[in-house]
Order: sequence, then C-alpha cells, then structure tokens
Amino acid sequence: MMSALKTHLASWIAVVIGVSGAVLALYAWGLPPFHSPVETTDNAYVRGKVAMLSPRISGYVTAVLVQDFQRVKAGQELARIDPDIYRRRLEQAQANAAVQQSALDAWKQKMATAEARVRAAAAQIASGEAGLKAAEARWERINALAQRGVASQKERDDARAAFDQSAAAVRQGEAALDVARQDAETTRISRQSLEAAVAGAEAAVQLARLDLDSTRIIAPVDGRVGEVGARVGQYVTAGTQLMGLAPDQVWVVANFKETQVRHMRVGQPASFTVDALGGQRFQGRIDNFSPATASEFSVLKTDNATGNFTKIVQRVPVRILIDPDQPQLERLAPGLSVVASVDTSAAETQVRVAGAAP
Repeated sequence: MMSALKTHLASWIAVVIGVSGAVLALYAWGLPPFHSPVETTDNAYVRGKVAMLSPRISGYVTAVLVQDFQRVKAGQELARIDPDIYRRRLEQAQANAAVQQSALDAWKQKMATAEARVRAAAAQIASGEAGLKAAEARWERINALAQRGVASQKERDDARAAFDQSAAAVRQGEAALDVARQDAETTRISRQSLEAAVAGAEAAVQLARLDLDSTRIIAPVDGRVGEVGARVGQYVTAGTQLMGLAPDQVWVVANFKETQVRHMRVGQPASFTVDALGGQRFQGRIDNFSPATASEFSVLKTDNATGNFTKIVQRVPVRILIDPDQPQLERLAPGLSVVASVDTSAAETQVRVAGAAP
C-alpha cells in the first residue's frame, strides 16, 4: 500500500515538474498564453549625424580655438589655416578681373568708334551720290550744247572730268563703307571672347574667395567636438580629418528580429534604457522602418543559392525618435548601447477599433 502511494506521489511530482518546466519555457519565450505586446531588443544604439570636419584647402594650422569634448554652436570658428597665400591669390584674381573688365570697357568704346566710322562712310557715300547726280546733269547739258556748237570743247572736257571724279568718289566711299563694316563686325565678334574672359576672371575671384573663406573651420551644427587632432603649426592637406563633431540631435536605431516587427507601426510608443546611465529610461516613438534588412546593406552578402542553407532570423532596423524635455537627455551620445522596447498594443487596439467601426 505504501509502495503504491509513493509511486503515485512520484508520478504527480514528475507531472508538476514537467508542467512547470513547460510553463516556464512558454513564459521565457513569450509564447501564448504568455505573449507580451512589448517587443524588446538589446541590439540597439544611439545614433547621430557625427561629422568629421576636414579643410577644403591645404596649409599650416595657425590656430585651434576649441578643446577636446567642448560644446560649440553652429557657425562658431573651430580652427584656422594660414590665410595669407589665399588672400594674395584673391587679390591676384581681383586684379586680373579688373584687367579683363577694362578690356571689355575698351571694346565698348572701340565698338562705338567703329559704328561711327560706318555712319561716316555711309554719309560720305550719300554726299558723293548727290555730287555725282549734279555732275552727271551738268555733263549731259554741256555735252548737248557742245554738239550744237554752243559750248566749247574745254567746257565739255571739264564737265566730263567732273562727272568721272564724282563717280570715283562714290566708288571710293563704297569701298570705305565696306572696310568700316568689316572692322565693325570684327570688333563685334571679339565681344564674345572678351565677355568670356571677364566671366572666367569673375569665377576665379569667387573660387579664390571661397578658398580664403575655407581657411576658417566652422561648426556646421550645434554639438560637442570629439578629440581635436589639429595642432598649431601642423601642415594639413585638403580632406585631413581635424576633429569630429557630435550633434545635439540624436535618435535610436533598434535592430529587431523580423519576427518582432509584425505588429509594429509608425507612431507607436517606445522606450529604452541606456547602459552608460545605469539603466536610465527614456521615452520615444517609432519614426520609420528600414527599407531592407540589415544584411542587405552589408558589403559582403550571404549567398543562399549555393551550398547548405541554414535559415537565420534577419534584423530590421527601426528608427526611434526621442521625446524632448527628459532628464539626462543631454548625456545621450551617438554610439551608446541601449535596450529598446516597443509597445505594439497600440496597433492591436487600432485594429480592433477599425473592425468595430460601422
């Protein structure tokens, strides 16, 4: 009797242990009936548009105006490169632009003179044609009189000579007009090259001024500088990284498993804790989802078309905007690890409300 009771008790204990283990497993994996609407991942980080500040030009560093980790404002000067050579280049470009502009102004005067010569030649032709008509009329009259014996031969010869001289003067005037027109056209054509030279000189001035302005390294946004690598007296080339700048505006990118994003929607409330701040919790909302999984943006993609295939759960980056006016918000820095959670019950509530709508 005792043996049967012990056997029965042992069976019950085994059943209780088995059921308890199954319940704990379901709870640990978040499976029904213990499924939670809150999805959590520790594959999440604070992000920001960290800028690496580099000069556009080469030269010697003459001033470093900030220290490591200093807070700066947008437009604040951080460092300076020797501007002397670039100032001289600007002056040289401005002088060349003045020369080219003077050449264009001289062309305008030359063009006005050429057009005046064309008008003078045309007026000379008009005067010559009037004289030619008068000489022709006199020649015809004297010639008729000479044929009747009224005018002398000398008068006839003088009238003919005057007529021929007037005709020659008209031809000379026409030739002079052609030359004047050709000169004017040549002068007119040269305007394009002169204007191009002026435009090129003005562009050179703008480039020289841009280079001069680039000797001042300016903070593009509000934020805090990282380690300052620039040193006074150092020669730097264009593109040399002088310092980093972490902006004040940050957000969180949480890489959730693809099985976790089913009920996630833009605008759902989210929260995260920061390891570096002792678990300090911050609130936010989902802003957007990545258009592809993280593996699709990898340089080396996995080729599942060959060899043995092992299914791996993919990660979907989710961008979380941080609510303003929270304690210790200023201590969030790009790169910090966080544990992010999203309450998907908001989406489930919206679905139920939409289904109940008439």
